[in-house]
Amino acid sequence: MMDKESGKGRHVRRSGRALAVARAWRIGLAVLVTLALACGYAVLDIRGEVPGMLTSGGTQRPQASAPMRVRAARDVAGRADLGKPVDKQAAEAAIDAFASAPGVGGDFSVAVAGADGSIVASRNDGTPREPASTMKTLTALAASTSLDMGSTFSTVAYLDGARGRGGAATVTLKGDGDMLLGAGENDPNHINGRAGLATLADQTAQSLARRGISTVRLRYDDGLFGKSRYPENIAENNDGNTEYTAVSSMAVDGGRQWGGYGPDDPDTYTAYPTMSTTPAQDAADLFASLLAQRGVKVDGGASAGRVAGGAARLGVVRSATLSQVLAFALRHSDNTLAEEFGRLTALRNGFANSPQGATKAVTTKVRQAGIDTTGLTMADCSGLSPGSKVGVRTLVEVQARNLKPGSGAAAAEGLSVPGLVGTARNRIQDPDDAGLLRVKTGSLDEVTSMAGTASRRGGGVVAFAVVVNDPGDLLQAREAIDAFVSAMDRL
Repeated sequence: MMDKESGKGRHVRRSGRALAVARAWRIGLAVLVTLALACGYAVLDIRGEVPGMLTSGGTQRPQASAPMRVRAARDVAGRADLGKPVDKQAAEAAIDAFASAPGVGGDFSVAVAGADGSIVASRNDGTPREPASTMKTLTALAASTSLDMGSTFSTVAYLDGARGRGGAATVTLKGDGDMLLGAGENDPNHINGRAGLATLADQTAQSLARRGISTVRLRYDDGLFGKSRYPENIAENNDGNTEYTAVSSMAVDGGRQWGGYGPDDPDTYTAYPTMSTTPAQDAADLFASLLAQRGVKVDGGASAGRVAGGAARLGVVRSATLSQVLAFALRHSDNTLAEEFGRLTALRNGFANSPQGATKAVTTKVRQAGIDTTGLTMADCSGLSPGSKVGVRTLVEVQARNLKPGSGAAAAEGLSVPGLVGTARNRIQDPDDAGLLRVKTGSLDEVTSMAGTASRRGGGVVAFAVVVNDPGDLLQAREAIDAFVSAMDRL
């Protein structure tokens, strides 16, 4: 007697044979259909009715529409007529209006010049006054005529072959001046953060792993600018440490401490938080934590030191170009970066590695550029320290020098554009002036100033400078400067 399982087995085998036969018929039919289609297409191909390799007739070239005619390139803006004279009468009227404006007082100097620097109209141009941040225009000119403005700062991690205590290798972080390092990955879209410590940590951790090293001691080499980092008396105008920190071989975001509330765009900010007094140490501490996140144990934290001779490079990140960093410094009126550019100018030209060496280097380079430096006293390279004096003749000649092509172009390219970018973004009275002015502003408790150039609406270019000390009303004096500058493109 057959059990249920045996009967079920025979039924499955019969069903399987039926399915196999049906599958064979389907496959055969599909093959026949495919052959028929292939043969039919081949016949049509031979007759040239469809595209293919078997066409017996001539080939038919695709028909393209007639090519568009190439248009001749045109300048976005015409070349400035640097020889067109400035309307002296209009310049005098603008100065008269400024001098009589409320809040200006009597302690001011102002000059208007043609593109060659020749003064057309002025008041008190022989009296040097405290310039505030318009002093940075001198530093920018000196730096951009001394340094390779297309080069970059490098921040490098090195491995010292010698072993320390416990057999740990030594990694040394060394910078050559990038004070705009980022905490994250390299950011190609910004100046501030172009070189990222997280990217350097990735490179370093990978290089160490290939060497079988998982524990290191970390040093940072901040010896580039020696021991003297602060211009004399700069603390008087650095209340709360919000305006200046020590020039250093490396820093993250210029040493600014946002406390988690920084701007969305690292290249644009208007607030001025407290700045670290140990920017290089902070960068090294951050680098240590980034290495730890990547599985590299840092024994004892970061300490100051020097790169050992023969050390192997583990990784490197590079900043934006020096011209871009200078533009960032000018548009934000960054005092630390201005001092750094002065110091780099001193090192490049053989002056002392000190704040005094930096001011001597800048003064010398400005004078060598053909600028009248009569009455010039530089307490620092930024204009923040009390004691600086400069005449408007010097300031206006620097601006005229900015109009010349060749070496020094970066000093002009980085200036603020009223209505568009920089510290003068909101210092515009007529919207039609937007894009016609390039300026550097200056502001201290008892100083307001501005120097720059204007593209004149009737053609030509004008240079100008105005400095007010001890104004009757600081806000009104600033507004009077804005009105005066707004008239420059109409001269």
